[in-house]
Amino acid sequence: MTDDLTLTLTTTHTDGRLAALRVGGEIDTRTASALRREALHVIARGHPHLILDLTGITFCDSSGFNALIGIMRCATAANGSLTLAAVPDRLSRLLDLTGLSTIMPSYPSTEAAMNARLPTTPGPA
Repeated sequence: MTDDLTLTLTTTHTDGRLAALRVGGEIDTRTASALRREALHVIARGHPHLILDLTGITFCDSSGFNALIGIMRCATAANGSLTLAAVPDRLSRLLDLTGLSTIMPSYPSTEAAMNARLPTTPGPA
């Protein structure tokens, strides 16, 4: 959780190298650095595969967009990834327009994102 009242960040799941975080409030010039700092802290604790659940996001400006790009880059540098869940329509359109939706996949819910992230194990022959 961050100290800024306009942004909340809650870890909802950790399992091995995967962590799911719920983000709420506004991601703007006042809060983007806190989001990035908290996400990078989770990566540093050994969870480089992040799922950010954006259900509670009420606003995201270019600072927030840049924070997501920075988080993705740091996750990738740690041999991880960034996956988004429940992306608000406006942010989803921006990700599509910039082409980032191809490298920052999104799913309708955290559960769907987690299911997509689960490794597939070959069945018996």
